[in-house]
Amino acid sequence: MVALQFPCSIFQTQNRMDDYGAKDMHYGDLSESQLKTHFDLLDISTRANPYTLTKITPFTQPQSMFYGSRGEGEKITRQQCATILFDEFRHLSQAFSVYSPYSHLIKQMITYMQHGNGSPFSSMHLDSALKEHILRDNSTGNSTRLLLKEAIRVNVDWENKNYPTKDRDELRKAILKGRLPKFDRLKDNFNGMGITVHDTWATHITIKSLHIDNGSFRAVLHYKVQDHFGLDVADISKFKFNQFRFFRIWFVLQRYNQFGFKPFMTNMETTIEITGNRNENKN
Repeated sequence: MVALQFPCSIFQTQNRMDDYGAKDMHYGDLSESQLKTHFDLLDISTRANPYTLTKITPFTQPQSMFYGSRGEGEKITRQQCATILFDEFRHLSQAFSVYSPYSHLIKQMITYMQHGNGSPFSSMHLDSALKEHILRDNSTGNSTRLLLKEAIRVNVDWENKNYPTKDRDELRKAILKGRLPKFDRLKDNFNGMGITVHDTWATHITIKSLHIDNGSFRAVLHYKVQDHFGLDVADISKFKFNQFRFFRIWFVLQRYNQFGFKPFMTNMETTIEITGNRNENKN
């Protein structure tokens, strides 16, 4: 019986890594008319008007009792306007990241969008959040870690101390029964991960090594996860996004053809160990 060789890739999502053609990776592709007509993006910022390139003051806010008494706001350059919008973007992010070791990430990623020119982003804090998510998910029906543990235990050739190549697909099937790590839990709405990552675009899982001895095994798993820090048309068309100034500013900075700040790939990876034995009860 042919034994599986390691490291061995056992799972890849249909969405591919580094897909710069994805809809949420578009930038600088919409005109002022399209933003206003198709997405109702009229009221963008409380600080600057990206269409007229003017500062907004109490005298230029329609809801203000002083509106119109001093004419149009101070003219600013496109670069000055972008700077003002990014500052407000960061300020508004506080509502989505109240606490936790990850609460600073959204401001860091907004600044990265402002200056990073679309290059991929990674952070030890993102890697840590991914690892914590995988290790703390103890739901037997969802945890890819626990489902893989059982699939390995059931399919290992205990007599020859290896994993048969013919049963490799059982590992992929086990993962498909579960739920890939995503940051869409209730607590992610407040800890900063829901706004920085939330859903994920692509996931690769690899078994780096598998050691079998004395009726037990130890497997080393590597998770590589990628998300896109960008908004697509479907996002901004939803009321739950469009109602927030935070997302309106984000969309305009990314998609308005006078700005066109590039979205970027968010990369996360972690390595974990799983152990089990031949006779333990099914989890």
